[in-house]
Amino acid sequence: MSATTADLRVVNAKVVTPSGTIHGGVAARDGKIVAVGSNLPDANEEIDAEGNYLVPGFIDPHVHWGLSRYEFEDYHEGLAHDFETETRGAVHGGVTTVVNFLLQRDPYLPDMEFFREVGAANSYIDFAYHAIVHQDHHVEEIEGLAEEGIRSYKVFFNWYKHASPELGIDHSDAGRTYKVLKQVAEIPNGVVMFHAENEDLAIERRKELQAEDRNDLLAWCESAPNICEAMQVEQIAQLTEFTDSRAYIVHMSTGEGVDICERYQDKGVNIHAETLPAFLSHTKHDEELGVWGKISPPLRGEASKKRLWEGLRTGVVDYLGTDHCPHKIEFKEKEKGKHGDVWEAIPGDNNGIEYFLPVMVSEGVNKNRISMERLVEVCAENNAKRWGLYPRKGALVEGSDADMVVVDLQKSAVVDDDFYHTMEPRYSTYHGKELTGLPTHTIVGGEVVVEEGELQVEKGGRDYLPRFDEGVPL
Repeated sequence: MSATTADLRVVNAKVVTPSGTIHGGVAARDGKIVAVGSNLPDANEEIDAEGNYLVPGFIDPHVHWGLSRYEFEDYHEGLAHDFETETRGAVHGGVTTVVNFLLQRDPYLPDMEFFREVGAANSYIDFAYHAIVHQDHHVEEIEGLAEEGIRSYKVFFNWYKHASPELGIDHSDAGRTYKVLKQVAEIPNGVVMFHAENEDLAIERRKELQAEDRNDLLAWCESAPNICEAMQVEQIAQLTEFTDSRAYIVHMSTGEGVDICERYQDKGVNIHAETLPAFLSHTKHDEELGVWGKISPPLRGEASKKRLWEGLRTGVVDYLGTDHCPHKIEFKEKEKGKHGDVWEAIPGDNNGIEYFLPVMVSEGVNKNRISMERLVEVCAENNAKRWGLYPRKGALVEGSDADMVVVDLQKSAVVDDDFYHTMEPRYSTYHGKELTGLPTHTIVGGEVVVEEGELQVEKGGRDYLPRFDEGVPL
């Protein structure tokens, strides 16, 4: 093969690049992009995009592999299982990189070799990690984790002690929040991530609603009202300003949160926000969702939904993820059915990584709520930059990894059991709905891994992506 020959090229596409959308294509050799535009080298394999969009593979910065340990009873065993099943769904949905949250009560550093190897052996895509710091010994590990390439640390402020005690996550008060922000401020590219809900208020609201014999989705949503999130986001913003650190609100759900972030961003405070497809698509009045709609934080009203879309367009909300939580339906429902006990059901959405791109194209681009270029920013480019992965990931430029997705804006499908390829395809907040705007080809490292819904490769052989002072090595 001559040096001018590529392994793969995609032609006849609307190519979304950081500098704009162009008509042409992308060529890849040895897993890297070698040309972008209309003047492409010959290639051993060619894909005709038929005029459809070619976008960088989406990066999901918010997933929880290993939660299926409630089926396996061992976190490490569940992690191996989920890396295979859930990243298999990822490539079908157009996600080509994932950042997973490590969650255990034990210290993380002794298990780092396992964490690297379990993804490399079982994943269909490259992967990085955040660490959830919910024990004092986790806080003590922060510097060591940075040396291992983990530069993002999640604090539950102060959720789950009552909401889901089986997770074993302790409350983090303002003191721990301050200590973590102060320490991470000294780490290059370090970010503190926050689940922002005030559970001290929420538990009182829950008692009131349960005393009224309320047991429906709306009751769950009313048990943690908008003020619960707003109170914590305000504190986080103030503490971030006080420590001159960097904060990131995960799965922000309220219009109030957008307003608070905008106010502090205008002051120069480094606080940023992510939201989820669920909060952009559903509201607390979608009662037909039953316990499948029990998300944490909960679904909100139309006003918050509208404000989150505005925040995405204006740049106040700069990131999108899924909060994908792999659970079997029996565990999600606690074997009491879709409209069973909302207080006992497990919080969290399912299959999110596979519907990430389809929902955002269907609900966003195709409904003129957001441009394709802005969608690529908040789902790929910004996520890569925030987590130290750019320019290796997140953009269609020469030298970047050849992770690409062909997207047909007209292709549609009803979300049913056959739509999914993850562990548990029998439920999600989008079940029964038609989505328009789907991937036709997913390319990872210059290799076609999914073509027209058919998996082309075996699991494994993917890279752990450590983030150091200058980001991930190219």
